[in-house]
Amino acid sequence: MATVPSPLRQSPHLRLHCVNVFVRDQDRSLRFFVDQLGFNVAFDTRVQSGERWVGVAPPDGAAILSLIVPKPNSEQHKLIGRATQIVFVTEDVTAKFQEWSKRGVRFQTPPRLKRIRYQFQPPQTVAAAAASQSAESGAGSKSSMLLGEETPIWGGIVARFRDIDGNSFSLVSFDELTHAVEAQRRVIAEKQEAERRAAHELEIAKHVQSRLFPQTLPPLATLEYCGVCIQARQVGGDYYDFLDLGQGRLAFVIADISGKGIAAALLMANLQANLRSLCAIARQQPDHILRSVNQLFCENTTDGAFATLFFAEYDDSVRLLRYANCGHLPALLLRDEGSVARLGATATVLGIFKKWDCEVGECQITPGDILALYTDGITESFNHDGEEFGESRLLDSLRRHRTLSSQAALASMVDEVLRFSPQEQHDDITLILAKCRQ
Repeated sequence: MATVPSPLRQSPHLRLHCVNVFVRDQDRSLRFFVDQLGFNVAFDTRVQSGERWVGVAPPDGAAILSLIVPKPNSEQHKLIGRATQIVFVTEDVTAKFQEWSKRGVRFQTPPRLKRIRYQFQPPQTVAAAAASQSAESGAGSKSSMLLGEETPIWGGIVARFRDIDGNSFSLVSFDELTHAVEAQRRVIAEKQEAERRAAHELEIAKHVQSRLFPQTLPPLATLEYCGVCIQARQVGGDYYDFLDLGQGRLAFVIADISGKGIAAALLMANLQANLRSLCAIARQQPDHILRSVNQLFCENTTDGAFATLFFAEYDDSVRLLRYANCGHLPALLLRDEGSVARLGATATVLGIFKKWDCEVGECQITPGDILALYTDGITESFNHDGEEFGESRLLDSLRRHRTLSSQAALASMVDEVLRFSPQEQHDDITLILAKCRQ
């Protein structure tokens, strides 16, 4: 027996592993079950003893038949060519009979209606009863299961066939199992359709969210810049933006929303809408804008939802950067002469406290300086040894590629992160680079 975890129950679910069928030649039997019955190969391997272990399974079934070649003169060898007591259940015996007959399967009897009497037997035992009765047994035959006329009678259609070694099997259908098979098919079909719709809707959501990221870059005389977001799922909670504040000012925004998937994507869209509308209308100082954003974020989201955010206003005329870091990772400002300035937190995260305030920091940008804004999807990417990419590797990468254009440097840095962490991506990777022109 093999156990597999079930999400619907606390105790492990037991599943039938295999039923033994004794055959003379595994290859020949394998071809019969695969080519003539349409079964799938479940396994074909060698065990420690060196013996070959072959298993087949019906297309819609969980049970496995293990095809075993027993040793000559063994008790198991005597069972080859006898009734296996194995029953295959289908919703349409006649259709399966015709399908398999065309493939050369030898049926002992055509499908026939049989009435099986039983006492205190659940419906699922009818299949076993059908297997136990010989093909020649009539409705009046004597059997340990046949009782008086007062005994409940279940009607079913039965056909019997042999494999290439003469092993006999039963093919049956009757109302209760037919209904169960049909119900199972409907459940599977409905599940597959729901999964297809969900995948389609996620694909649409991914396309819609991709349009929320900047589509154009407002031109600056003293700065070249670019950004990218590579989502771990179809949609995610990372956000970056470039907002034209007018009068030669541009806002660089990067944020990381709590949670993942659809919920985080909806919060991201909410935060973006609030920021864009306030920046377009208010034209206020960064701290005033962010106070309003925090208030709206608190009002429009559930308890416990929050966002870390870095908001930087760049004045193109004087090369001045004014910023507010709301619980986000520190931005890295690599100076032309090689020193590094870390633009750390000036406020707590957005969305938790209704009474909220922030300070605004300032720094002068000089020719040759390069600014990097990023989310933890970069620094917390890890390799096979569990090591994180970290800030130091990010800074080393920034130094190596500082002579490139901002677009080329960004592409090279993201590529380094993906090579460092080649396994499945666990978090969104978002990066903004801004390079001051000489």
